[in-house]
Amino acid sequence: MGANPSFMAGVPELLVLRLLQDREMYGYEIVAAIAAATGQVVAPKEGVIYPLLHDLQKDGLLRAETRPAGGRTRVYYTLTSRGVRRLFDLTDHWTQLHNAVARTLRQGI
Repeated sequence: MGANPSFMAGVPELLVLRLLQDREMYGYEIVAAIAAATGQVVAPKEGVIYPLLHDLQKDGLLRAETRPAGGRTRVYYTLTSRGVRRLFDLTDHWTQLHNAVARTLRQGI
């Protein structure tokens, strides 16, 4: 069963912001952490996460810092205060949505 793309559109953003609330991470690390944290239920490709990271940075929700790592460079991302506020807003929205769906599943329509 496939998920409705528009219904699921905010999920990668929510998960990225939540992971970065705990610690700084680089792009591929975020991809792997989302898959691991969700038991592979949500496993976005790098082609989804990297553009999202750039958009979030452009919108002032993330700060990026490029550092050398084992002969290459990696871009590490951290949340800004604006990113924290966005995370709280998205968390509230998804909690309300989850509760509404759970209520409907329990009671029916």
